Amino acid sequence: MAAIGNLRYRPARRLTQLYVGLALYGVSMALMIRSGLGLDPWDVFHQGLSRQTGLSFGTVTIAVGAVVLLLWIPLRQRPGLGTISNVVVIGLVVDATLALLPAGGPVPLRIALLVVGIVANGAATGLYIGAHLGPGPRDGLMTGYVARRPGRSIRLVRTVIEVTVLALGWLLGGTVGAGTVAYALAIGPLAQFFIPLFAVAPQPVASESPATAGPAVVHPTGTARPASEAA
Repeated sequence: MAAIGNLRYRPARRLTQLYVGLALYGVSMALMIRSGLGLDPWDVFHQGLSRQTGLSFGTVTIAVGAVVLLLWIPLRQRPGLGTISNVVVIGLVVDATLALLPAGGPVPLRIALLVVGIVANGAATGLYIGAHLGPGPRDGLMTGYVARRPGRSIRLVRTVIEVTVLALGWLLGGTVGAGTVAYALAIGPLAQFFIPLFAVAPQPVASESPATAGPAVVHPTGTARPASEAA
């Protein structure tokens, strides 16, 4: 298995993109929380735990991320810098943003917060995934499980995980509403738009066998493929 997040290629661009993306993700979460119109499934769970434990939303987010990361061990997943940063940075930023944003407000303002939050979440996803420095702990749990059981559908596994945490979060008192539905409908198309937009281009290098293979492309993870296969 190639090391995740090889930083020899375009480190400044990729590190900047990673941390801007993670910070924006935390801001987007705070915007959706302050809208009061519903959260994505994992944040419903985080909010429910926060209300039951008295811990801040960001602290719960970090704690849950760390626990999920431990579940990578039996799946033999290897975290990257982006994975570890995801656990810490998002939680710190969401708490800082919540401290600056007042709760409540008129309905049009809350709808605007929700819409901006969802779009910002999609952009943030494209930024940190496009940096190729490791997936978030929750995404890695899904992909790691599917990798260990190739016959399982990624869509099915993701749906089962998210429905489970959504139900648990709702039972714990997390906010489920129109925003939850809007997020579920919008985040797929938004991610599909933003991930290619922000993806760091692979590094072209000369092939070891130019006469037969032609130029090769090295991805930021360190994996090389002939250019004819990378198209």
